[in-house]
Amino acid sequence: MLQDGFILFAAFAYLGVLFGIAYYADRRSDLGRSVISNPYIYTLSIAVYCTAWTFYGSVGRAASRMKAPQAVNRYI
Repeated sequence: MLQDGFILFAAFAYLGVLFGIAYYADRRSDLGRSVISNPYIYTLSIAVYCTAWTFYGSVGRAASRMKAPQAVNRYI
């Protein structure tokens, strides 16, 4: 089983990478060289969007049906 410290580290590292990419994209758009047309950025944005909705949907469904495992109930 994963330890809480590692999970927190991985979550904050993931958020840090996302904010770093957003900062980079914002700086490039200020210089007039937008990254929106880049297929890698588009794919990453779709992946983040789908990951967020999958997580919130599965946790919400598990919590509403009261059949959530203890790990899910602990963080709700």
